[in-house]
Amino acid sequence: MIPVRGYEGKTVAVLGFGRSGRTAARALQSGGARVVAWDDGPAGRAAVEEEGLELRDPARQGALEEVDLLVVSPGIPHLYPAPHPAIAAAWEHGVPVDNDIGLFFASLGSSGWARMDQPPRVVAVTGSNGKSTTAALIHHVLTEAGKSSQLAGNIGRGVLDIDPPEDGGIVVLELSSYQTELARGMTPDIGVFTNLTPDHLDRHGGLGGYFAAKRRLFSEGGPDRCVIGVDEPEGQYLANQLVEGTGDDRLIRVSANRKITRGWGVFARKGWLSEYRKGRQVGTIDLREIKGLPGAHNHQNACAAYAVARTLGLAPRTIAAAFETFPGLPHRSQLVAERDGIAWINDSKATNVDSAVKALGAFSRIRWICGGLRKEGDLSPLVEAAGSVVKAYVIGREAEAFATELKGIEAEVCTTMARAVERAAEEAEAGDTVLLAPAAASFDQYDNFEKRGQDFAVLVDALT
Repeated sequence: MIPVRGYEGKTVAVLGFGRSGRTAARALQSGGARVVAWDDGPAGRAAVEEEGLELRDPARQGALEEVDLLVVSPGIPHLYPAPHPAIAAAWEHGVPVDNDIGLFFASLGSSGWARMDQPPRVVAVTGSNGKSTTAALIHHVLTEAGKSSQLAGNIGRGVLDIDPPEDGGIVVLELSSYQTELARGMTPDIGVFTNLTPDHLDRHGGLGGYFAAKRRLFSEGGPDRCVIGVDEPEGQYLANQLVEGTGDDRLIRVSANRKITRGWGVFARKGWLSEYRKGRQVGTIDLREIKGLPGAHNHQNACAAYAVARTLGLAPRTIAAAFETFPGLPHRSQLVAERDGIAWINDSKATNVDSAVKALGAFSRIRWICGGLRKEGDLSPLVEAAGSVVKAYVIGREAEAFATELKGIEAEVCTTMARAVERAAEEAEAGDTVLLAPAAASFDQYDNFEKRGQDFAVLVDALT
């Protein structure tokens, strides 16, 4: 655990008592703070009492008297669509508001680092799509290379729950926009931006606010080196803001669709990853047969992970060997079964149109299971990307409306996952890929995308 420093003998209120809130409370206590906590749900409040903490609703009149800090869980809105009443009360009373990410960066360093040969470093990964795979791949490469690495943040363990990093240790963080938006301080050694597509727009007041939340990691964090995906205008803008010129090695540009030969660049074309530096090719990897990284979207993830590994001193051949053993992540282009010549792929994490478009581009002869709780925007990009789709099997409470928008695609309204898997199994032929890539959230039928993916995997397993 990383003890939170700076609040010894002070009172800190924790709002939201899920994974991050509970860990933050323990880390604050470990650092000597007095912690009070609150959760809007009865289960969360019961967890506060189980932890032996005082239950205190910070939105209640007078509850913030003598409170020095309010620590907020990521899912609680603090600006759009409207501030949570407790946060509004904190601002009204001049109480600082932070989250576990801000506490982590403020508390990570210790006096013992001065005696280390190589102080620990932090790699922080953000973006819309691919950040989980990129973070996990970086961690995998480092571990395979014999480096001491911990994976935390929006994936793996909570940031304050990790072990204090040892000499030469590396902490790899996946950070969502919810986490980067509020953190009062972020100081990673290496910052990674994968891409930007519309998501969480109500939470951030539109696309500009969403990008601004991601951009804070770089504009206010000041990483020593930045790895930036430049396949969208936002990434190109961000790269432009970070360097003095093309020869500035503080920036590595990455792309999944075009060559980058000026400055330092890593790109993938036709399944080949290439690294260029000062106009010379200095590394290359054939990604086409790496099962854990299928499709152009995963090739972009590979480029970003490769760039980080190179920054940390690993040789191209070492990175290539580690890529070969990467198993992929659950619910992200995950091969759950292959039988009778039919591949069954779980990409339940494809919760928006853009991520589903990328999944559709990774396979041929697709029988596509899609649908769920619709997000903002139309489905026309899916139609344009569905050239390899043989048939769609639509799930969700609004399956009929979803299917109607898939113009030109043969679509069957199945509503339930069980029915969709059953119909796909009846109709699939050798050479087909049955792909779960919903292009929608899961909350109309499942608690989260993990539960949806697990249901798909269980149903596929039951076919045997």
